Amino acid sequence: MSSSAPASRANAWAGTVCVVIAATGFSAKAILIKLAYRWQVDAVTLLALRMALALPFFVVAAWWSTRRASGRIGAREWAALVTLGLSGYYLASLFDFMGLEYISASLERLILFLYPTLVVLLNWAWYRRAPGRREWAALTLSYLGIALVVAGEGVGGQRELAWGVALVFASSLTYAVYLVGSAALIARVGSVRFTALAMTVSCLAVFVHYALAATPPLTALPLPVWWLGLAMALLSTVLPTFLVSEGIRRIGANRASLISSIGPVLTITFGVIFLGEVVRPLQWCGAALVIGGVLLVGLRK
Repeated sequence: MSSSAPASRANAWAGTVCVVIAATGFSAKAILIKLAYRWQVDAVTLLALRMALALPFFVVAAWWSTRRASGRIGAREWAALVTLGLSGYYLASLFDFMGLEYISASLERLILFLYPTLVVLLNWAWYRRAPGRREWAALTLSYLGIALVVAGEGVGGQRELAWGVALVFASSLTYAVYLVGSAALIARVGSVRFTALAMTVSCLAVFVHYALAATPPLTALPLPVWWLGLAMALLSTVLPTFLVSEGIRRIGANRASLISSIGPVLTITFGVIFLGEVVRPLQWCGAALVIGGVLLVGLRK
């Protein structure tokens, strides 16, 4: 008992640190994107740069996890994996990058943070798992909070604001589709193997899109954009993707969800510090409602 308790506490601390670092990395992504946009780079080119720099790490992870795996992936599983990779990482990333051309990093992060509420609605639509009172309360709080944050954005550029909100909401929705559809496949394939393969599929899809879009070559991008792209690839893609999986393994999904709720607050803070974004009291109230609503969903029994 005496020897296992310190080990358990150490395991919990390690899991907590993993989730905190992952949340920080994910939170910095929007800031890095907004900084890169100052060099007039378009969303598709920037996304291609991020994926090009991240792909080698996912290929190595896919190779390593496949060597350790005992079972083979069948044709039907491959089809599901490719579909989910396109939805959860290609489309979700594309919509996110495009949306950040129109809205603030703070608003983007809060909209993305809605994905657990969308998972509830998708489970209701697909599996007839009707939300309970707690889930309905969470949905009400979350979307009321988003309405307050959007209202606090001001009266200028309403068309651009609406388009940016729609794009980022589409990103959150496609990621929720990925989560709902991937649970059974992850159980059969393994989380590291599945994530690495899905991300590899996403990277290849981004490269095809980039090749067809007739955008400037990556070699023509300014050096600061390359540094920002490298930071996005390592600190906001590769590292947090695997750290959050390790954190969930150590402390469980509920506790990881609770700790991850610091993400929107970190993004808002980073936006104020590095981008000079202004967050009004009404928007802070909206952010609190969103976080509270998502926690009601994430911590349900």
